[in-house]
Amino acid sequence: MNNQLANYYEMAQDNTWLSILPEISLGVLALLLLVLELVLPKKRHDLIPRLALWGQAIILVVGIGHSSMGGAVSDLTSFNGLLIHSMRGEVLRFFFLLCSLLVCHMGIQYADRRGLPKVEFFHLILIVTAGLMLLAQSHNFVLLFVALETVTVGFYILVAYSRKSSFSLEAGLKYLILGAFSSSLLLFGIVLLYGAGGNPQLPGSSGDPMNFALLKVFIAANPDNILVLAGTVLVLCGLAFKIGAVPFQIWIPDVYQGAPTPVTAFLAVASKAGGFIVLINLAQGPFAPLKEMLVPFLGAIAILTILFGNLGALSQRNVKRLMGLSGIAHAGYLLLGVVASFTVPWAANAVVFYLFTYLLASFAVFGIMNQLAPMEDGNLSLDDFKNLARENPFYGAVLAIGLGSLAGIPPLAGFIGKLLIFIAAFKAGLYGILGVAVLGVVISIYYYFGWIMEAYFKPRLVSIKSEETPYGPDQFPATSSHRIVLGCLTAGTLILGFYQGALSYLL
Repeated sequence: MNNQLANYYEMAQDNTWLSILPEISLGVLALLLLVLELVLPKKRHDLIPRLALWGQAIILVVGIGHSSMGGAVSDLTSFNGLLIHSMRGEVLRFFFLLCSLLVCHMGIQYADRRGLPKVEFFHLILIVTAGLMLLAQSHNFVLLFVALETVTVGFYILVAYSRKSSFSLEAGLKYLILGAFSSSLLLFGIVLLYGAGGNPQLPGSSGDPMNFALLKVFIAANPDNILVLAGTVLVLCGLAFKIGAVPFQIWIPDVYQGAPTPVTAFLAVASKAGGFIVLINLAQGPFAPLKEMLVPFLGAIAILTILFGNLGALSQRNVKRLMGLSGIAHAGYLLLGVVASFTVPWAANAVVFYLFTYLLASFAVFGIMNQLAPMEDGNLSLDDFKNLARENPFYGAVLAIGLGSLAGIPPLAGFIGKLLIFIAAFKAGLYGILGVAVLGVVISIYYYFGWIMEAYFKPRLVSIKSEETPYGPDQFPATSSHRIVLGCLTAGTLILGFYQGALSYLL
């Protein structure tokens, strides 16, 4: 044990601020946007969205260059063990920055149509993104909680950002109440682990039980301690809310429906990814000695999550609620990968790959939804997609490929993502959960292909009594940049379906 502690303290010598340069750059860019709104004349405010997008693009490119030149050192800690830097962390920085760019791109279109302020929207997106990047690299419960709450508070505002929409305000209130409850569970669990780990009368106790490496030593020496077990369960319950796992998934359909469409996409992809990366870090870190308890515990949650999400989506016609319920099912598949990672370490990389495939497909679908949504986008239903493929073949193709990938149809990227997780589960001996996951995929094909059928084979019927008809695909023609983004997302889904070498090299 003393050798483990000595090795840890040797690693924790690098306290350079350059290690979090991308996060600092995002914070500076977020503040710069607010300053420019004050100093620039109103007629020049159109420059601010461009600055936000180009600034993030530069940070993204510089970050990739830094990683490719060897800037990411394997498992090097900084700030006295608060952060841990690895190639996986660098890949996730890229992931969250890409999410931020796509959300900001969608946000410009969404805000212009509805007369909403854009600067504050971009500011919040940048702050939340920086928090997610720190969250993915956190190696201490103090930083984990601060980063997670920074992200959560930002989402409280973003979900209720469409202030003229009753759906958005209701969703913001529900998310605030349930989010505060989940944060209290997480904090209570951390306190129990801290109290047990700091007890000098127990073997393996240390001066900093909040640190993952030191806490792992303590838990390995006290795997049956009641405070350790209770604290672990409460921490996992708090994280279950963030990823939308049963029984903490009840908020997802209402919040997804009410939030602005770009925010819904951000919640569906980036927030879920942040929760799962924390789970992986805990599963391969301090909670690894509790494998015998956590594998059946998390396995049961995965089964219930897969079944609830898929069965709930079967009869759903509101597309934002459908994406929310299907997202619950995807959380179940990802949780299966986390469970498998206790036995098969590379399953963690399979989870990250799955998140990339989910990003490409989800943002393609949400991009189409953002283009077609009425002013009250919470009312968007499958009926609004009828005959879409005939009226706009490009939209129809993007939608079909995105939904096909989410369903796991070969040779799309979503199929490879599911396949890797299922192989990991098979190697880990999780046959029962694997059987339920395969059944869930079969069920999901019904509602995903039902959506595709609406777009390709159902004629659009518009009632003359309708007070608000949906936007047709040509009422707000897509800009060239929007078509390029949708085309790149679709191409990425096709490329990762055939070739995974580039991403697998990074992981």
